Amino acid sequence: MAMTLRLTDEQTQALRETAEREHRSMQEVAVEAVVLYTSRRTRKRDELIASILTDRADVLDRLGKA
Repeated sequence: MAMTLRLTDEQTQALRETAEREHRSMQEVAVEAVVLYTSRRTRKRDELIASILTDRADVLDRLGKA
């Protein structure tokens, strides 16, 4: 899917410099940033849910019986 990404001049410059430094396209760097951000958010969410299920198992058990 095609989309337009609007960046400030400073953000564009930072993206351009990173792409040049890594010998990659700005597109590749931007796509990787999205993948890293979304996978990190998913992992944090999963860890939080696991923590709640462990730490609050007694409460969840009581709610399940109500």
